[in-house]
Amino acid sequence: MRRLVVQVFLLAIYFVFATSAALAQTPPPLPVTEVAEGVFVFAAPHELAAPGNSDAIGNAGFVVGGEAVAVIDTGGSKQAGLALLAAIRARTDKPIRYVIDTHVHPDHLLGNAAFRLPGAVIVGHANLPEALAARADTYLSATRRLIGENAFAGTEAIPPTLLVKDRLALDLGGRRLLLEAWPTAHTNTDLTVMDEKTGTWFLGDLLFSGHVPALDGSLNGWLAVIGTLRSRQAARVVPGHGPAAMAWPGAADAMVRYLERLRDDLRTMIAQGRPLQEAVKEAAQSERGNWQLFDDFNVRNATSAYRELEWE
Repeated sequence: MRRLVVQVFLLAIYFVFATSAALAQTPPPLPVTEVAEGVFVFAAPHELAAPGNSDAIGNAGFVVGGEAVAVIDTGGSKQAGLALLAAIRARTDKPIRYVIDTHVHPDHLLGNAAFRLPGAVIVGHANLPEALAARADTYLSATRRLIGENAFAGTEAIPPTLLVKDRLALDLGGRRLLLEAWPTAHTNTDLTVMDEKTGTWFLGDLLFSGHVPALDGSLNGWLAVIGTLRSRQAARVVPGHGPAAMAWPGAADAMVRYLERLRDDLRTMIAQGRPLQEAVKEAAQSERGNWQLFDDFNVRNATSAYRELEWE
């Protein structure tokens, strides 16, 4: 009898710990805003990756169609992806058919690990598999260091299998998404997603608001692409960093001003023969008060842009 009591006691302890562990692995849903009918967006904080945010620092969203759901960006860790998945399941039980990566950066796609679901296909720019393969080890080690082991657990770099070279239409059941791949701009893997039903355009990190832009592609290319985007109409746009939704094309004004200031300052200093180490400390400093995280990204932006512009 005593042995049975001990066994029951140990089983109860195991149940408590197992339940606690399961709860610890299931984060609360990300807060999302319905910006248009059936279109939901998580507006991420302007922060660097840290244990307290699990690298959920890039905007993410989902669109609910008549038959299925498409997810647009998944956050920067499996934990962030699970929180997004919880937000989806709080609003619909329809199957997730597509997981769309807008570009290669880890804060937008390392959450793919949470979406290994039956029938779910990961979609991305045709350049994305190669770009991710080249950076995966660096992204994973850096993310682990920045957010810690608990938040990082289970995170993987999972590439898309459905690739977009130009345009691709996806059907969610009475709701069509138009995906477009762009030339090198913010990165060489930029993809936009238009929900044709509501005119909601997910621009990924081709659009920043509040958070200073981060250049990882071509400054001139980015300005050219954003010029093309601004010639188009949309009911609203979703930036990669910034509010859940913004009016278009005015949403791009501040970012274009910053990129043009960066370009013009560097062109002037290059013409003056100023060395890179000196120029990058001064470029676009007039924009410093207009952006969050300016000191974390501006020198890096200027370094990349200087190397591009000195060969014009």
